[in-house]
Parts: sequence; C-alpha cells; structure tokens
Amino acid sequence: MDTIGVPELLLILVIVLLLFGVGRIGKIGGEIGQGIKAFRDGLKSDEPEQKPAQKPAENVMQSSQSTTDHVSVKEDTQVK
Repeated sequence: MDTIGVPELLLILVIVLLLFGVGRIGKIGGEIGQGIKAFRDGLKSDEPEQKPAQKPAENVMQSSQSTTDHVSVKEDTQVK
C-alpha cells in the first residue's frame, strides 16, 4: 500500500457519509467557507486605507480657510 487510490477514497467517502450524513457535511462545508471568507475580510481590513489625493487647489483653499477661521479681528480703538 504505497498510495491512496480511487477505490480507497471512495470507501472513505462512503464511511464519512454514513457517519455524518449528507446534510451535516453540507453544513460543515458552509461553515468552513464562511470562516475562510471572514479570515480574508479580516486580512483586508488590517491594511491601512489610502485616502484619495486632493487637488493642489483644494489644499490651498482649505489651508487659507483654516487660517482665517482662527483669526480674531480687533476693532481699532484710539487712545486719547
């Protein structure tokens, strides 16, 4: 017995079907598939998301607005 051939695989399949049944094997397969999908999604969510680059004009406008938001305007008062 060097390798497992087709007859041996069929015998193993029949034994597994008798032990677990068709419905249970399908349920186990579905759960394994969901686990693999969740694992892949977890790997993708660990990667840092890149923000789309803004146009240079938008950067200038945002920086000028942010500086003017914090500037307070004092009224001219004359000291006599």
